[in-house]
Amino acid sequence: MKKMKYKDIAEKYDVSLNTVKSWKKRHGWNREGVHTNKEKGCTQKEQPKKKGAPYKNANAAGNRGNTNPKWGNKNAVGHGAPERNDNAVKHGLFRKIIPQDDEAAMELLEEIESEDPISMLYTMIRLKYFNILNSQRIMHVHNERDKTKELTGIKYYLRFDKTEDGDEIIDEIPVEKQWTIQQAWEKQANLLNSLSRAMSTLTSMIARFDQLAHADDKRRLELELMSLDIVKKKAEITVLNGDEDDDNAEAIQDFLEATAPDPEKIKAVFGDINGED
Repeated sequence: MKKMKYKDIAEKYDVSLNTVKSWKKRHGWNREGVHTNKEKGCTQKEQPKKKGAPYKNANAAGNRGNTNPKWGNKNAVGHGAPERNDNAVKHGLFRKIIPQDDEAAMELLEEIESEDPISMLYTMIRLKYFNILNSQRIMHVHNERDKTKELTGIKYYLRFDKTEDGDEIIDEIPVEKQWTIQQAWEKQANLLNSLSRAMSTLTSMIARFDQLAHADDKRRLELELMSLDIVKKKAEITVLNGDEDDDNAEAIQDFLEATAPDPEKIKAVFGDINGED
């Protein structure tokens, strides 16, 4: 057979040079002949047959396998799941949201993975109660002269000038400072409003826990004491707002005394008034 160049073949069959090159690669052409390779060219390689039993095959049903291997199976050595793998996690939603490099968040996530809904609610109640107490510390008003003055902005005068080289420059000259002044009565009103909303939410959460928790749950007593403290604070807020007359204020005081913690109930739960068994 007469040897032909790619260019000659392309002209003979009226195709492009790239087409001829693709023929060579596809059919395994070389200088010795057209089909001298052991394997003829094709567009796809033959796929290996899948190993193992077919789908739903029951050949191994009831077979425990080799329970005492001579050397020990080492197929999985070095092929275990990486550190902090999510294989055993119920769902990976939080892990997709929280960055993996946040060590504190990941430790907290591992702790709450095993909590039941009632324990989660109890934790949120304690956290809400802490925030209420902490807000009182932060927003406390010492007296009627306790006001807050805060710089909120500065007005500038822009002066345009030129340097010796002719470049334009802009100077910012402060001409007026803007302040926000919050009087003591305003701060007190904000505190009372925020406390009222927060305690209403906390009361609802405690009521929900009371519905879900077991009757013998020791956490009920702590929440009962917390509820009494909320009632007391609400009464104080009402008095500070001036919405109560003398008769109602006296009724509130009687209610607080009547709902004081019962020592017998404390003893029944914890074994002793002082918390000793």
